[in-house]
Amino acid sequence: MLRLWSFATFLASWWVGSLLAGETLLPSPLTVLTAIVAEARSGALLFNLGVTLLRVALAFALAMSLGTALGYLMGRVRAADRFGDPWLILLLNLPALVVIVLAYIWAGLTETAAIAAIAINKLPNAVVTIREGTRALDPALDEMARVYAMPRWRAFRHVVLPQLAPFIAAAARSGLSLVWKIVLVAELLGRPNGVGFEIGTAFQLFDIARILAYALSFAALVQAIETLLVQPFERRASRWRRHA
Repeated sequence: MLRLWSFATFLASWWVGSLLAGETLLPSPLTVLTAIVAEARSGALLFNLGVTLLRVALAFALAMSLGTALGYLMGRVRAADRFGDPWLILLLNLPALVVIVLAYIWAGLTETAAIAAIAINKLPNAVVTIREGTRALDPALDEMARVYAMPRWRAFRHVVLPQLAPFIAAAARSGLSLVWKIVLVAELLGRPNGVGFEIGTAFQLFDIARILAYALSFAALVQAIETLLVQPFERRASRWRRHA
């Protein structure tokens, strides 16, 4: 019920703001809805949302795979942690815009460069989260696995992975929120399609209704994925702790 009141308050505030600022500066909800319907009917909205979502999925999968492996290694092996920590600090403090621009300069305005740049920006966050989760592993459970001579993969599957699951879920959630933002910048700067490209085109035409149409459609897609996929995974990953 509170969510509905919050949404109604948002729409009412938007409508009042539109009346005060004028349709030129802040189109009304009805105007933006009309723009969304027009883009959807033309097929452009679904196509660009799909392209952006594909880029997000590829970059996210790449960053999470590498980040989980590197974070686990740095959390387990002190030499690896000391070697990789300066690189980690550098990537954490390197602006996303710089990474994207350099990727486009070095690799060209290609799909590979865009996905690699997005993944590199997400990578250090995943590494840090998984590294801290690895450091928090219970040594007593590791000892139990050794006492019972559990095979290494089985010990990882049944002892390590359940403990790491909440940290993987946290890295995934924070990573998605970061990737959503970075992919739009990458599309704005060097791709011929996607939500970021369409927003950039609308900006050049000062078409605020179209900017809001794509922005709100993208936000709705992100919210749906957060509600239907990320939150259930996070609850399931943390469930064993509540029953421990």
